[in-house]
Amino acid sequence: MMKPAVILLSGGLDSATVLAIAQAQGYECHALSFDYGQRHGAELAAAVRVADHFGVADRKLIRIGLDAIGGSALTDANIAVPDHPQAGIPVTYVPARNTVFLSFALGWAEVLGNADIFIGVNAVDYSGYPDCRPEYIEAFRNLAKLATKAGVEGADIHIHTPLIQLSKAEIIQQGVALGVDYALTVSCYAADPEGRACGVCDACRLRAAGFREAGVVDPTRYVAR
Repeated sequence: MMKPAVILLSGGLDSATVLAIAQAQGYECHALSFDYGQRHGAELAAAVRVADHFGVADRKLIRIGLDAIGGSALTDANIAVPDHPQAGIPVTYVPARNTVFLSFALGWAEVLGNADIFIGVNAVDYSGYPDCRPEYIEAFRNLAKLATKAGVEGADIHIHTPLIQLSKAEIIQQGVALGVDYALTVSCYAADPEGRACGVCDACRLRAAGFREAGVVDPTRYVAR
């Protein structure tokens, strides 16, 4: 039997690649997405497309209102998405987002029978988010051992981060080799209702540079400028 895995699937480039990697490794993939009060729903529509493309075993959308606390350009309409690089931790950081996401994934993994968890965090081409670092993932893994029935009973809890040390170009090259259709994905922080990218936010700049460096045609649809 295939071992189950919970895949955190945002609908972006990285999470689509992670899903492809998990499937190629023989896991039965269960895709988990979140409507967390983000600026647009284009990425959620993309998550559905990606999940359908790979034929996941199951797909769940969980609604959590991180916009109720705000504090991020992605959840607070009063904070603008920056159109230039920022020093330090940028305003697009969403407080506690990966901790919340991983907690839900951990719960579903237990229900599935101690399933593995895959998340597309990256510590090379990333925007300075503290919850994308290897030491954060290790800390959460230790927490999971203490906080779950599975962990208390001695089960190994695996949180896979296959992209954590890859450049964006390397991620794209790996995804292309595994059959990822990046035209299905949306990475932009400020995409319009049709999923067209702004082309100037941090996510757009990293994505475009990744395609150039990978030597792969960028299939991203951009808002006319």
